[in-house]
Amino acid sequence: MTHPFLPAALRPLAIALAVVLFAGCARHETPPQAAAPRVVDARTVTLSARDSTLRTLLSGVVASSHQVQVASRLMGYIRAVDVHEGQHVKAGQLLLQIDPTDIQGQVAQARAGLAQAQANLVDAQSDYQRFGKLYRADAVTRQQWDGIQLRYKVAQQQVAAARAGYDTAASQMRYARVISPIDGVVVQKMASAGDLAAPGRPLLVVEGEGRLQVQVQVPSEVFERLRVGQPVPVYAAARELAGTVAEVVPVADPLSHTHAVKIDLPAGAGLNSGSFVRVGFALGSAPQLRVPAAALVERAGMHGVFVVDSAGIAHFRLVRTGEAAGDMVDVQAGLEPGDTVVTSDLEQISNGVKVGGGHRG
Repeated sequence: MTHPFLPAALRPLAIALAVVLFAGCARHETPPQAAAPRVVDARTVTLSARDSTLRTLLSGVVASSHQVQVASRLMGYIRAVDVHEGQHVKAGQLLLQIDPTDIQGQVAQARAGLAQAQANLVDAQSDYQRFGKLYRADAVTRQQWDGIQLRYKVAQQQVAAARAGYDTAASQMRYARVISPIDGVVVQKMASAGDLAAPGRPLLVVEGEGRLQVQVQVPSEVFERLRVGQPVPVYAAARELAGTVAEVVPVADPLSHTHAVKIDLPAGAGLNSGSFVRVGFALGSAPQLRVPAAALVERAGMHGVFVVDSAGIAHFRLVRTGEAAGDMVDVQAGLEPGDTVVTSDLEQISNGVKVGGGHRG
């Protein structure tokens, strides 16, 4: 209702002003409160630093403790290789053949030399017998008789030397056939037909039945801490095996300045020769923070964990992890002792979610 004393011309203006004031009052109503965060009943754990062994991981190769490198004792071209990698062989079985042409020539030459020496011996023996009779009959001088005796002895020695040369050359013929020294499996073939074989150059590797070992080269700072019989962990893919130091070589390689170490693997390790593994060598101890492997998640290609703050709100935090030990993983960066991380129901956790359940771990 307008004021009774308001002029009629101003009454429409007053009515419009009243409408505006009424709308303004309506907009000063109490705003709605923000929605409460979603609550997920998940398990958590509070992290604490513990003394942990510091390790360096070095690569090694699995091999049998009974392994033989087969080489030829002859220089010559390989005529044929009669085995292949992975083939089981028996001791004495033919592995490969060397072309014996050169050896056959040496044998023929030695045979001819022996025949010549034997012919010379026959002549010398005949003179020895004839001059012996003449000397006893005082028909020749002492000087002549001494010369005949010397010639006879030299002929005998020449025959002995020629026979030894022939036997040596003939014995080389059997080395043209390279045979396996043990029962085993051909694990490596380094030569093919047509290659030139040389004495001492490995042509095949045959591995017999024996325990499996890891062969690894270690630097001096690691070698100084090693002892025969010392346990060391061996990591093969996702498995950890209990290895034992079996052999250490005290002399370092002059080029790499590393020491050769052999580590026995446990029976039933399930590895094959030639497999690559990693060996963990202890370098001391230091405080180490570890997080359960179940707490690690991947978001947009990045690895991290969900950390719960004092209000129970989850926040994703990137971490850098190190060595895994069982169901725990070393954390190298991203977390601090006292942080509380989520360890279950991670598929339901995201930034801003409230973690319920009393933060039990």
